[in-house]
Amino acid sequence: MRRRHHTPVTVAQAAPAAVTEPLVPQQVTGDTAMSPPADGEVLSPSVSDPAELEREAALARLFELHYASMLRLAVLLGADDPENVVAEAYYQIYRKWRRLRDEAAAEAYLRSTVCNLTRMRIRHLQVARKHVENPPSEVVASAESTALLHDDQRVLIDALQQLPARQREALVLRHWLGLKESEIAAAMGISCGSVKTHTARGIAALTQAMEARR
Repeated sequence: MRRRHHTPVTVAQAAPAAVTEPLVPQQVTGDTAMSPPADGEVLSPSVSDPAELEREAALARLFELHYASMLRLAVLLGADDPENVVAEAYYQIYRKWRRLRDEAAAEAYLRSTVCNLTRMRIRHLQVARKHVENPPSEVVASAESTALLHDDQRVLIDALQQLPARQREALVLRHWLGLKESEIAAAMGISCGSVKTHTARGIAALTQAMEARR
């Protein structure tokens, strides 16, 4: 009788197949991980600077309250481009807003800036016209600045433009804007005594000029 050969069975063959389960990632807690936003969740935008928002609101109020009067001031002082002068004044106060005390100080600074810019503009034009062979006899006013003046004011304004800059500024600030001497002094950067001097001389010169036109 022939002997049967038995093939040895290994442990791997004898053991049943292992049932594998899906791996579950270990949950990380604390500050080491951040859960992603849920579906449809919108991340809130960063909060704007409160100081910047306050500056924008204050400048908007300043523009609404004083733009027309500042434009009239630039016209009366003789600016050939009053709109640009006032726009530049608002831009300068925007840059220096954090150094101002309050909105009252902002109005005074704005008025002073319009005076200074107009004075600088007139000086620039005077120098430029000296180098032009045929300078224009008169400056063409913009439509907006012309609308601010009535017909009976134009003769007075023409005479006012012939005054020295300081006398013209003193008269405009005092009699057109109705400012106090201390406010005029702050706007012009001079003393109250100098304001009185420029005002008195300006009135005398303006009266003489108006009588000569009659």
